[in-house]
Amino acid sequence: MPPSASNPSLFCFGLGYSALSLARVLIAEGWRIAGTCREPERRDELVRLGIEAWIFDRDRPLADPAAALAGCTHLLSSVPPDGSGDPVLEVHGPAIAAQRHLAWVGYLSTIGVYGDRQGGWVDEASELRPTGPRGRHRVAAEAAWSALGLPIHIFRLAGIYGPGRSAFDALRAGRAQRVDKPGQVFSRIHRDDIVQALRASMAQPRASGIYNLCDDDPAPPADVVAYAATLLGQAPPPLIPFAEAKLSEMARSFYDDNKRVRNDRIKRELGVTLLYPSYRTGLAAILAAETSETP
Repeated sequence: MPPSASNPSLFCFGLGYSALSLARVLIAEGWRIAGTCREPERRDELVRLGIEAWIFDRDRPLADPAAALAGCTHLLSSVPPDGSGDPVLEVHGPAIAAQRHLAWVGYLSTIGVYGDRQGGWVDEASELRPTGPRGRHRVAAEAAWSALGLPIHIFRLAGIYGPGRSAFDALRAGRAQRVDKPGQVFSRIHRDDIVQALRASMAQPRASGIYNLCDDDPAPPADVVAYAATLLGQAPPPLIPFAEAKLSEMARSFYDDNKRVRNDRIKRELGVTLLYPSYRTGLAAILAAETSETP
């Protein structure tokens, strides 16, 4: 028999930063959670949280994917594609497609699918024009998930930040840079707003729904670092011209795209009111929570 919606269960391919935050909230609401990670130590941590966890990557598939997925009512994948395609679908696509009882399937993509708009605005109806290979892989992965014939919901995420992953952490570690590339802006999204948007979608599924997850305040990255430094009572790092910045190849590639992303659809269709509509409110909340936890 298919699983009952009155006994909801979520299977996550990739229990990373955002997906695990969602899982913690759902566990507190009585959901059964299962999913995958890549390292045995991580699996042990998940098991201690009450999550049924398996090791998975392209080279280490689930031994019995049908059995692992049989009891789930909802499925989420946060595993990124690589040059060979989407690892989850390449390895377990048929087993996932066979789960016709699923009430909701979510795929975490990226706003990178829109490519560069020279600072202009995009929304979910905008043409997909990815700039580099990672964006092109994401476009292909979105199409592959959409072709499964399941109630798929695609979420295009802006830059993710939150507790333990913010400008504060970079400043404290001495690796924060204020990179100056005139006119450059990035959109971002707080982890907790990702969680609330996913929960809202799960509560009112709209099959084939596509949603941008970003805040209301696309901004230059140097401004974000400066604001975080001010909150910490530090002098902001000096501005460094983009050509002189010490950035990894991946970090540098993010500057190839310059766009502002609209989020009206999550507000209109899902009823989402952002907890942190700006990096200013998000950073202030992170610091306030850290302060309250300090003995």
